Amino acid sequence: MAVGKETFGTLHPVKGFRLGTTQAGVKKADRRDLVVMEAAAGSSIAGVFTLNAFCAAPVHICKQHLQELEGFCEQTTYLITNTGYANAGTGERGMQNALAVCDALAEKAGVARSQIFPFSTGVIGETLPVDRIVKGIPACLGALSENGWDDAAHGIMTTDTRPKGVSVQLHLEGKTVTITGISKGAGMIKPNMATMLGYVATDAAIAPALLQRLAKEAADESFNAITIDGDTSTNDSCMLIATGQSGVAIKLEKPDNYDTFRAALMDVFVQLAHAIVRDGEGATKFVTIAVEQAESVEEAREVAYTVAHSPLVKTALFASDPNWGRIVAAVGRADVEQLDVSKVSVYLNGVQIVEQGALAESYTEAAGAAEVAKEEITIRIELGRGQKKTKVYTIDFSYDYVKINADYRS
Repeated sequence: MAVGKETFGTLHPVKGFRLGTTQAGVKKADRRDLVVMEAAAGSSIAGVFTLNAFCAAPVHICKQHLQELEGFCEQTTYLITNTGYANAGTGERGMQNALAVCDALAEKAGVARSQIFPFSTGVIGETLPVDRIVKGIPACLGALSENGWDDAAHGIMTTDTRPKGVSVQLHLEGKTVTITGISKGAGMIKPNMATMLGYVATDAAIAPALLQRLAKEAADESFNAITIDGDTSTNDSCMLIATGQSGVAIKLEKPDNYDTFRAALMDVFVQLAHAIVRDGEGATKFVTIAVEQAESVEEAREVAYTVAHSPLVKTALFASDPNWGRIVAAVGRADVEQLDVSKVSVYLNGVQIVEQGALAESYTEAAGAAEVAKEEITIRIELGRGQKKTKVYTIDFSYDYVKINADYRS
């Protein structure tokens, strides 16, 4: 189940970036489950990763290799992703298994181990089937193509019900610049990323330091502003690669180019993040929590996430029940110092339900029920404390969410 129409459109090839996918039988037969991506020599690479202290072995290795390369791919660089097993909570054996996959791909591709970035997604705590992954590497390498985005989007899915991909093209300095990305994720989604993987590539030329800055800013505006269930995963990774093969350089010293490119990049990241929310496990509603008039952005986020993570709010949304008492109860227990509830207003889409901390005189149950029955809902909360604001994106909790997660390992 997913919210809204599937928006997976044409994914334009990115010069200097190729993808290959195969059915390696990592966990289940007859499904695409192993993906290799290749960035041409001379590319820049950046990454943002989970903050979960129990982060998976591949996350440790990716961070180490990114540091060793200092964000610049002197040689051809490869990213390898397996589904089925997260290789998290696996201790030293998990590290050795992840490195064994890196070594196997490095040997086949003829590059150093530091040029390999491994990613895993799936069940936590189970041993990575290295032999099956290694056996599938040649098929992935043989399938490498700049047109491999569609297969790769399918190949990184786990409990996702549909692939997620976005592509835009810009015209800068008389040349075409492409930004294309794919993501996966449907559950265990909470800021500081989640059980999500994101891969975005562009053929613009961007220096490593600036690319890392853009990756962090884009993640903060997108993947770090979504939540499905409040659980921060062990394997979250979002990679941004710039091959430079369009011949257009993105620099702060060129503000027109930079601003245009940054806006397009942010849009790609946001669309990929929203696609994860829309495909949230068991989702029937796409919900925006907009908190305004806060003293700080941090305060606004605290309120937004408290509402977004409330099981009572989420189940009421699934039932199309405009139970505004659950919303204000969540606002009231957020960690906000000296909140004056008499200044709080709450809206369901355009319908005001709370005014000055109490039920709005204009509100009717019929009006509220009509709004909460919609597939897309915005809960707007005005705190009456300042000028800062933020938005968080989430879903409702349905029967299917419980069933999917109860049956996940069976």
